[in-house]
Amino acid sequence: MSWFLLFIAGLFEIAWAIGLKYTHGFTRLWPSVVTVAAMALSVTLLGLAMRTLPVGTAYAVWTGIGAVGTVILGIVLFGDPANAARLVCVALIVAGILGLKLTS
Repeated sequence: MSWFLLFIAGLFEIAWAIGLKYTHGFTRLWPSVVTVAAMALSVTLLGLAMRTLPVGTAYAVWTGIGAVGTVILGIVLFGDPANAARLVCVALIVAGILGLKLTS
């Protein structure tokens, strides 16, 4: 159950990271409300997952999920660069997440 909570926490991290772009510096009300709610849910679920997962593993996986998802959505939604070097780096993050999962 902790790994599931951690995965969902990572998805909410992606949501708030992408949401920050839509808040325009927290000057738009509803995108800001949604972004802050996603932040709160993400951290709450991370905290719940940390009850049974090692702190270093949980935090690294949480940030890794957020980083990978945010990079991918940045490419899809905002036209961020998708060159080979960036994609290799994303693959390395995914490999690190999988490695931590398999060794925990």
